[in-house]
Parts: sequence; structure tokens; C-alpha cells
Amino acid sequence: MSDLTPAAATPPAKPQPRITDCAAPYWQHAKDEKLVLPYCGQCDASFYYPRLWCPTCFNQDISWKQLSGKGTVYSYSVIYQSPLPSYQADLPYVLAIIELDEGPRMMANVLNCDVDKVRVDMAVEVLFETRGDMKIPQFQPA
Repeated sequence: MSDLTPAAATPPAKPQPRITDCAAPYWQHAKDEKLVLPYCGQCDASFYYPRLWCPTCFNQDISWKQLSGKGTVYSYSVIYQSPLPSYQADLPYVLAIIELDEGPRMMANVLNCDVDKVRVDMAVEVLFETRGDMKIPQFQPA
């Protein structure tokens, strides 16, 4: 008699971002678990997402600055149905806009926290989720 129970399927890997030349330093530092963003010395401000010019003053003399990795939840949504099979095991999960202490806002998941406990203005800190040979900045309660 044969076993007709299907073998447990391995879920597909989560997608990895496409790395552009402009964002390469961001991803290189993330591999070292450092949150580094473009910095405009003219405006004295970091910004997200990485681009070739400052979104405020259009200055093109951009450097990179390591941030504290601390911030607060600005807004969030609890995801109960994922369009991607690679996220099914994570359901439900929190997708949030994080306002970093240094000013920029970025989208990320809030991990290591019950979805019912996430709140606007909740203090969070960065952690890095390994995906293949990359590390993705995510956040957890501080």
C-alpha cells in the first residue's frame, strides 16, 4: 500500500529587490546590518528612497549617512491575505510606514510583535531579515 499523502511543499522564496546603481550603497550597508541613507549636506537631511538628487533642493552632491535605526510607526496595515505565496506562512503580518528619528519615512514590516499590539507612534528599531544573500531592513518594537 502506497502513501498518497502529498509531501509538504517548500514555500517559494520571498522576492528580493532589484538593486539599481543609485541604491547599491544602501543594500551594501544593509548586508552589514547598518541602516544607511542618502544625505544632503545642503539641506542637512537624509532621505528615503535612494536617488541621485535631494528631493527637497535638487542638490546632486549626495553622501551617505548611517542612521540610528530608531523610529516610530507612522501608519500601518495588517495584511490577512497575501497575493504572493512566499508570504503565506507570515500571515497575518504588519506592513508599516516607519518615521525614522532622523526624519525620513520608509515602508517595512513590523516583526516580532503580535499584530494586535502594533500602534501608531509605537517605538521601533531596525533589524535585518536575511533573504538569500541580501538583508532587508525591517522593524520590531523597541
